Amino acid sequence: MPVATPARSALIALGAVGAAGVAAATWGIGIERYLFTLRHATARSLPAGSRPIRILHVSDAHMAPWQHRKQRWLASLAELRPDLVVNTGDNLGHENGLEGIRAAFAPFAGVPGVFVHGSNDVHAPSPRNPFRYFMGPSARVATAPKLDTAAMDRFFTDELGWTDLNNAAATLTVAGERIDLFGVDDAHRDWDELDDLPPAIDALGARPAGVPVLGVTHAPYQRVLNAFTDLGADAILGGHTHGGQVCIPGFGAIVANCDIPLKQAKGLSTWTHAGRSVPLNVSAGCGHSIYAPIRFACRPEATLLTLLPRA
Repeated sequence: MPVATPARSALIALGAVGAAGVAAATWGIGIERYLFTLRHATARSLPAGSRPIRILHVSDAHMAPWQHRKQRWLASLAELRPDLVVNTGDNLGHENGLEGIRAAFAPFAGVPGVFVHGSNDVHAPSPRNPFRYFMGPSARVATAPKLDTAAMDRFFTDELGWTDLNNAAATLTVAGERIDLFGVDDAHRDWDELDDLPPAIDALGARPAGVPVLGVTHAPYQRVLNAFTDLGADAILGGHTHGGQVCIPGFGAIVANCDIPLKQAKGLSTWTHAGRSVPLNVSAGCGHSIYAPIRFACRPEATLLTLLPRA
């Protein structure tokens, strides 16, 4: 019986690690990134006496025109008949991405909805080393080509009837009830103008008691979450993090691409600031950059979030 030498044992261990890496990459690239998942969540955050609100939260599609499976899955979510759609940005992932976004969201025409921008709604993705994602928040690429953001916005506002919440506030009628909402442009690119929100909210007029208030952001930076909490949001919705995109099973995200705590980089949690606690839903999103086509231990998702009145 041959005796394993240290060198032989090291080679065996190295081979096992390599095989595991290949298997993980095969799963993440070839299988998991197509396992689109609807996550259900419930939070008691509305003023007493409010009617429940069923929110379909979609984010980070990073759509390319050839991604037909993703387009069909998003379109199928219209069958849920949500009361409100909240789109937290990074819809586009290619210069012709609007073609796929039209196919994905056309069935939602007439359903109340709101949206904010991520930087990928403005600039096309560019080739880069995918491992840099794990070295800290992504940097601005000065040479990235501009996208036709205005055309996307016209599709959302004119054809679907959704409301633009980029550094703005609005009042909607949802399921027969008034809801006030406010949002900011992409905080990851410092496009958020938090000082614009108080006058925008004041311009909505007096808010009757019991009217729900929602805050919407693409990138859930702490400065944004704190400001939204101070402004009276009953719930906050964000995206951007991809839930970590490549996670460690049993541990979760190892990066968030912003300063939110890693344990809150995906899913429903509670954000507390200045003695006030608010439900926070961060979507892991349903896409990825075309230059980093992988998800591991972090399925692409959308969320059906049901907000209920407080007990």
